[in-house]
Formats: sequence, structure tokens, C-alpha cells
Amino acid sequence: MTGTTATAAPPTPAGPPARRGARGRARALLGSVLLGFLLRRAIITVVLLVGVTLISFLLIQAVPGDTMTATLSEQALQDPEIVAAYRARWGLDEPLHVQYLLYMRNLLQGDLGVSQQTGRPVLDDLLTYVPATLELALPAMIGSLVLGLAIGLYAAVRHDRFGDHAVRAGTLVGLSTPPFWLALVVLYVFFYLLGVSPSGGRLSTWIVPPEKVTGSVIIDSALAGRWDAVWDAIQHTALPILVLTVLTVAMLVRFVRSAMLEVLDTDYVRAARAKGLPTSRVLTAHVLRAGLVPVITVSGLAFASLLSGTVLVEQIFSWPGVGQYAFRSATALDLPAVLGVSLFVAVVYTAVNLVVDLLYGLIDPRIRLS
Repeated sequence: MTGTTATAAPPTPAGPPARRGARGRARALLGSVLLGFLLRRAIITVVLLVGVTLISFLLIQAVPGDTMTATLSEQALQDPEIVAAYRARWGLDEPLHVQYLLYMRNLLQGDLGVSQQTGRPVLDDLLTYVPATLELALPAMIGSLVLGLAIGLYAAVRHDRFGDHAVRAGTLVGLSTPPFWLALVVLYVFFYLLGVSPSGGRLSTWIVPPEKVTGSVIIDSALAGRWDAVWDAIQHTALPILVLTVLTVAMLVRFVRSAMLEVLDTDYVRAARAKGLPTSRVLTAHVLRAGLVPVITVSGLAFASLLSGTVLVEQIFSWPGVGQYAFRSATALDLPAVLGVSLFVAVVYTAVNLVVDLLYGLIDPRIRLS
């Protein structure tokens, strides 16, 4: 018996192209979500900066005292022509709203004004003092993050044991210690008693400063091949970095410990342990990442605080940073300089908050959709 046999057509390889199309659509969706996320944060940042300039301007106007009294001598204040020329030079003879609009117009052109104290553009002053603050803030923040995560995770794992109690007592002491007192004690011990560290400043008096390239003495000395200056600059940064690190670590450890304790008590961590996963993998892959969101928030605020300048620490160690510049400008009622520092601090905090928001999105994808 003969018959015809139907031949089945080969299957169409629709799998790989379909998967590629799905991946392409997912990437496009993710890109649009990230773009919208960035646009929303950028708009909020601009609104915040404008609000900061307005509030800072009004608060400075409300401060008791007169810029002319703080700047001019008593003899010059008795001369009406000098007073009138001074008011016209700095726009003090204009109404308050006109002064603010003039300031905003100049600000949009990149002009922060001229410091009444130094006679230089405020932007030039900030470009001089900010690198000095960065030399302390960056190493202190990196060291604080490493130590804070390690010690906080250790305290969380050793919950209610001797190690945990010791860490909590140490952080309590660190948080209760005034920064200026710790700086004085460190300076007394390492400089006066032991003599192993310089007293202050960025370089010793017998070291010729390198040619300014980046503003950082360490980097500029390395670029010039001045390794003696590099070592001397590192020695000068050691004590202020130590003080800032101790104070920042004490705060970070408490937040890390609290965040990790919450994650350690979750069901999926107990399930991972029940499966027999190594403790190191459970801590790094499950506990640490899940508990990073509040830690990133605190770390961002701590870093912004360090960048804004720690006035007392910089004053004790004679460090020419943003904190010292802000202090001298405030005591001299230097309006352009104070506004410039206020704007710099606002930019630092908004930029750090923007980076923190982006890190949130990388760690937790649900935040990108919020």
C-alpha cells in the first residue's frame, strides 16, 4: 500500500531575534526612565539653587552690622565722598530687589563678584581654597567609608556581644567629642609630645611651593617631580585627616550597624543561611547591598559637610580651606564672598544629593520608577 507522506516545514528560528527585540525594547524603556529621572532631578536642583541664592541674600541683609563699617577705617567713614563712592562701587545705593537682580545677572555670566576683603574675584578665591579642602575631604571620606562599613558590619554580626558593645561605646565617645577638642588633643600629642608631625599649614616654611596646576600641593608637587614636597605635604595632611576620619567614622558606624541589623533579620537572609551559603557570601551579596541605601544617604551628607569646610579643624591646623575663607568673610561682612561661599555649599549639597539619587537607582531598580 502506497501513500503520500507529509513533510513538516522546519521550525522558524524565532527565539534569538525575539529575545534580541525584547532586550532592545527593555534598553529603550530603561533609557527613557533614566532620562526622565535625570530631568526631574536637574529641574529640582536648579530650583533649589535659585532658592538658596534668594534666602542667602535676604539673610545676609538681615545680619546686624554694616559692610562699610567692617571694611573702611574710621577716618574714611567720616568722609561722605568716600562713603558715597564705596556704596556706588558695590551697588549698595540701589534698592534691595535691584541688588539681587544684579547679583543674579552677574551670576548667570559666571561672575560671583569681587571680595571686599581680598580685592580678588570670589571665584578665584574659591578656586584657591577648594583644592585645599579637597585634600582633606577626599582621603577622610574614603577612609571613613572603608572603616565604617567594616566596623559597622562587624558590630551587626556580633549583635549584643562584647564586640558590639565595644563598638557602640567607641562610637558614642566619637560622636560626643567636639571636633576642636579632638584636634587640639591630636596636635598636642603628635606635635608637642611626640614630635612626629608638623604643627599646621600645607607645607613647611623651608619647602618652596610647587607651581600651581591643580591647586593641590600633593598633586602639583608630584607633577613637578618634587618628591620632598610631596612627602612634606602628606605629613601636613595626616593630623587633620585623622581628626576628620575619626569624627566621620563614628557617625557612619552607627548607621551601618542599624541598617545591617534590619537586613540580617529578614527572611531571605535566613533562607540563604539555611541553604548553606558561606557567611562571607551572605554578607556581601545579600546583606551589604540591601543595607546600602540609608548608608549612602548618610555618607553623602558627611562628604558634603567635609567639602563645605570644617571651620574649627582648619583654624586649629592653619589650613587654608573653604572653612577659613568663610569664617574670615563672615567676620568682615564681606557680602560677595559670603554669597559665593553659600552658593558653593549649596552646589556641593545638591550635587551630592543628585549623585546619591543616581546611586539609589543603581542599587534598587524600584527607585528609578518612582
